Amino acid sequence: MLIRPITVVVAFAMGAAVALGASLLQRKVGGEMPAAIVQPDAKRAGSANKFAVVPMDDERIKLAQIEEQRVGPATIARRLGVPGTIVPDASRVAHVSVKLSGTVAELYRNIGDDVVKDELLAVLESREVADAKSEFLTARLSNELQQDLTARDKTIWEGRAAPEQQYIRSRNAAAQTAMRLNIARQKLLALGVQDEEIAALPQAPEASLRSQNVRAPISGRIAERKVEIGTAVGRDSLETELFVIVDLGRVWIDLSVSSADLPMVKEGQAVNIATRGQPETGTAKIVFVGPLLDKDTRTARVVAAIDNADGGWRPGSFVTAGITIDQHTAPVVAPFSAIQTVGGQKAVFVRTKEGFEKRDVVLGQRDGQSVEVVSGLVAGETIAVSNTFSLKAEHSKLSDED
Repeated sequence: MLIRPITVVVAFAMGAAVALGASLLQRKVGGEMPAAIVQPDAKRAGSANKFAVVPMDDERIKLAQIEEQRVGPATIARRLGVPGTIVPDASRVAHVSVKLSGTVAELYRNIGDDVVKDELLAVLESREVADAKSEFLTARLSNELQQDLTARDKTIWEGRAAPEQQYIRSRNAAAQTAMRLNIARQKLLALGVQDEEIAALPQAPEASLRSQNVRAPISGRIAERKVEIGTAVGRDSLETELFVIVDLGRVWIDLSVSSADLPMVKEGQAVNIATRGQPETGTAKIVFVGPLLDKDTRTARVVAAIDNADGGWRPGSFVTAGITIDQHTAPVVAPFSAIQTVGGQKAVFVRTKEGFEKRDVVLGQRDGQSVEVVSGLVAGETIAVSNTFSLKAEHSKLSDED
């Protein structure tokens, strides 16, 4: 019966001795636990730092097709997203129509052909233009004769060989023939005959008098051809439009903006344009803000113009437009393709001598394919911007092995 109390006392004494020794040891090292005691935790921390870097030399980076980019300041904009449609610039569309009755005798251009201004497109045969040309030639001849007579009468009158009344009558007749010539010339111009063609009429062959040349009023591409050889054109419910020419060197973006967003939209604002399903983007400029709202949709028409020298923006295509409402310069901006989610945290892979280091980042405002990095990166650092998923996989593999 005496053995149990002695055992309890001995155990208590041993526990107290151990506690006292630990306390003395902690005081000896300045309040910190010795390395032998904290060694397992330190080992785990060292492993985390070790596997934060994915080892990779230049050759492996090239084989993995990982692109690198140095980050730095850039402009980040806040944009208003609206739908839009590409349409031809209304000021660059020409409808080639005839102004007389006739028949299509020759066609020199077809649909899809590129043409330049004043290029010959077709030739018509018309009795109306033949009559107008004949009238002009007659008026020209009468005017030349009358001008010669007037000049002669003036010389005679100045020599006192003829009365002044004769010279006055001759001068009036010259003025009338000149007026009739000008009227005949204006009639030809109204029918579409150019100045150069009118000047060449006295030397032109007789068969060409019934011909009317149809020329391109602008440079562009033939989008429509509505006649064939032998087609009767002109008045009396006949076809009057021969061609439609469109210059697609610049196109419009038709946008629909809601009445609530309309106060933020102004002429001159920049608009980012992206075609659905295409990687190409462009920048347009607002040239018109409609003053009226559609009674059904309660939206206003807004037009933006964009250069289209390479023909990449095709009329009829649907686009997504981002109207720049506000913008600021961010100290560090990175491509959004560089961002990965690792362990529930946004991260990037920063280039180091050993490879790529995973770096947690805090993101700010996004602008298309770019994003502001609020913290985690400094300007001048180089990060991976493509095939970063492979780096994420390698990082996860190393972490699992740990």
